[in-house]
Amino acid sequence: MILPELYLTHLSKYFSEAQLITLEILVWLLQIHKQIKIERLAAHFPLPIKYESRRRHLQRFLKLHFFSVSLIWLPIIKTIISNKYQKKERLYLVLDRTQWQDKNLFMVGVIIGKRALPIYWHFLHKRGASNCDEQKAILTPVLKLLKDYELVILGDREFHSVILAKWLRQMKVYFVLRQKKDTNVKINGQDYQSLSALKESPGQRRFLTTIKVTKEWEYSQVYMGIYWQRKYRGMGEDEPWYLLTNLPSLESAIKSYKKRVGIEAMFRDCKTGGYKLEGSKAKIERLNSLVLLIAISYTIATFKGYSIKLKGHQKYIGRCRKFKQTFTKNSNFWIGLYGTSWIVYHEFMKECVDKLMRLSPNKLPFYLQGQRAMTIIQQSF
Repeated sequence: MILPELYLTHLSKYFSEAQLITLEILVWLLQIHKQIKIERLAAHFPLPIKYESRRRHLQRFLKLHFFSVSLIWLPIIKTIISNKYQKKERLYLVLDRTQWQDKNLFMVGVIIGKRALPIYWHFLHKRGASNCDEQKAILTPVLKLLKDYELVILGDREFHSVILAKWLRQMKVYFVLRQKKDTNVKINGQDYQSLSALKESPGQRRFLTTIKVTKEWEYSQVYMGIYWQRKYRGMGEDEPWYLLTNLPSLESAIKSYKKRVGIEAMFRDCKTGGYKLEGSKAKIERLNSLVLLIAISYTIATFKGYSIKLKGHQKYIGRCRKFKQTFTKNSNFWIGLYGTSWIVYHEFMKECVDKLMRLSPNKLPFYLQGQRAMTIIQQSF
C-alpha cells in the first residue's frame, strides 16, 4: 500500500478501484523519479500498453471531474491538521505566489515544522501580483475550513494592503503583513511620512502602537513592528522589516513572520529542487490536478521523513553535517524521498547487494545494523 489509510479513506469515496490504483502508481513514480511532466510519468507508468496509450490514459485521469482541490484535498489536509493540533491552537498560514512561463500559482499554506504544506490554491489568469479581491477569495475557504483554530496570516510585501488588514481583523484572525518602505504612516499625531524616512539602522527594533497607516485609509487599529537584523558573516537583511500586525508584541510579530520562509522552501521542493513543476506544459485544468498530485506526494514524503527522524534512522538516509557545533539535517521531505528510493533500489538490486555484503564479512555487523534500520524504515511507509 503506497497511500496511507488517512488518504485512502477519503479518496475511496470518489475514485473507483482502477482509478485509485492509478493514483497510487503516480504517487510512487513521483517519489522515485521526482518528475511531474505527463510525458515523463507516461514513460515510467508500468501498464503494458503503448506509450501513446499510457499518455492518453493519464491525461483522461487528470481530467476527472472530481479531481479538485475543494472536493479531494481540503478534507485530507483538514484531517492532517486536526491530527497534529488541538482546537484553539495557533496555526500559521502563509500567502504566497510563484510564477513561471505564463503560469501564476497562488497558494495558501500552513506551517508545520520548517516547511509549509499546501492547503488551497488556484492559478491566476494573469501575470504579476495578486490584488486584494483575489487575496480575500483564496483566504475565504481556508478561514472557513480552519475556523476552530487561532490563525495568524503571514504575507510578504505583495500583501501590504491596508484593506486586506482591515478585512482580516473583521474576520477575527491575527496577521503579520510586511509593508513597502514607501508606505505612509502617522506616528503619535505627527505628520505623515514614509517608513523609509524613519532612518533605521541594522540591529535596531521598534514597536509603534499609536499610528495611522496610509493617508487614504488612516487605519489605526494596528501596530507597526520595525526590525532590522544585523548582518553576521555576510548573512542578514539589506533593509528593515516593516511589519503591520495586530499581534500584541514585537517579539511575537517577528517570530511569526520568520516562519513565512517555510512556503518558499516548499515551492523550491515542488519546482527545480524537487518535482520539477515548472517543466510541465500542461493546460491549467490538468496542471491543477498535477499540483493536487504533488500535494498528496509532498505531504506523504514529509510525514515519512518525520517518522524516520523520530525513530533515529535519518543517518542511513542523508548526510548530517556539523556547522557551528550543530548538526544540520535534511528536511523531513527529502528524508522521506531518499528513504523511499533507498528501499526501492535495495529491493531491485538485492542479489547484487547480497553478493557485495558476502565479499566483506568483516563488515557484517554494520550491514546487519543497516538491515534492521531498513526494516524499521519500511514500517514508516
